[in-house]
Amino acid sequence: MPGNRNEIAKEGTLMTTPCNPNALPCVRRMMEYLGNLSGKGILTGQHTKTRAMEELHHIEKITGKQPALLGFELLSYSPNINYLDTDEECMAEVEGNYGTLRQAWEWAAQKGVLTFVWHWFSPLGGHGKAFYTQNTDFDASLALVEGTPENKALVSDMDMMAGLLRPFCDASVPILWRPFHEAEGSWFWWGAKGADTVKGLWRLMYDRFTNLHGLNNLIWVWNAPDPDRYPGDDVVDIISRDMYPPAHQHEAHVEKFEELRQITRKKKIALIGEIGTIPSAEILARERAEWVSYMTWCNEFCLTEDYTDNETLRAMYRHPWAVTKDSLPELY
Repeated sequence: MPGNRNEIAKEGTLMTTPCNPNALPCVRRMMEYLGNLSGKGILTGQHTKTRAMEELHHIEKITGKQPALLGFELLSYSPNINYLDTDEECMAEVEGNYGTLRQAWEWAAQKGVLTFVWHWFSPLGGHGKAFYTQNTDFDASLALVEGTPENKALVSDMDMMAGLLRPFCDASVPILWRPFHEAEGSWFWWGAKGADTVKGLWRLMYDRFTNLHGLNNLIWVWNAPDPDRYPGDDVVDIISRDMYPPAHQHEAHVEKFEELRQITRKKKIALIGEIGTIPSAEILARERAEWVSYMTWCNEFCLTEDYTDNETLRAMYRHPWAVTKDSLPELY
C-alpha cells in the first residue's frame, strides 16, 4: 500500500510514493513503473521545441522506433514576452513553439510518457529571451514577498500555466513536470538570487498547483545537483540533472548519478533531465546504472551526427536495456 508523504525511507528503499497525497492513480502507476525500472533499463527520450517535431521523425527514420518519453517546451506560452524589444533568434524560437501543446495531446493519445519544461520569460520587464538573467532585471526574491508587483506578476503567470495544465489533469494524463530547471546556476532568473529564493519559488509553485489548483497529475521533477538548493523531499518526487558531455563520449555517468543522489538522504528515483551526447546502452546495462530515463536535447544534438552518430543512436534504440514507446506498458 502507498505510504504517506512523511514516510521515512528505509536504508536502500527507493521512494515511489508521490509527494502529493492526492496524486491520481496514473501518477502512482507511473512512479511504481519508474521505480521498478531503476537499475534494470532506461526510457529513451527526446526533447522537441517546435510543432514540426523534426527530432521525433529523425529518430524514427534512423532507428525504426520512437522514444518512450517525449519532452515539450512551453516557452511561447509565457504571458510576458516582449514583442516590441526582441530579436530574430528569439522570435524564431517563440513562433516555432506556438501550439506545441497540440502535439503533447497527440503524444498522450498514443500513451507515450510526457515531460514538460518551461523556459519562462520573466513575469515583469525583460527583452529578447528574458528567461536569461542577463536579459531581465526581474528580482525573483521580491516575487516571494506577498503584494509586490513581482509577486503579483509571478502568481498571475503561475495561474495561467495551471490553466493550461488543467485539461491534462482532467484527462488523467501524468506529466513529468520539470519547472525551474538547472536551478543550480544563475543563468536563468529563477536561479539568480540564490538558494533560498530558488527553494521558495519551487515551494510556492508546488503549493499553488497542488493545493489551490488540484493538479494531481503532476510528477514533480527537481533538476539540479546542488544540495543547498534542494527544496525538500515533501515537494519532490524525482531528482534529475542536465549534462552535456563532449561529443561522441557515450558513458553511463554513474559518478554524476552518485553526486546527484547526495542532495537528499532519501533514495529518490533519478533521471537525466537533458543530455547532449546520449549515454551508451551497453555501458548502462553493464554498470546497471540506475537512471530511469534520459532526454536528448533538440536541434543539432539529435538532427546531426555532431554529438551522436546514427549507428550509436540505432544501437541505443535496439538494445534490450532501452525502453522505446512500443515496449511501454499501459500507464494511463
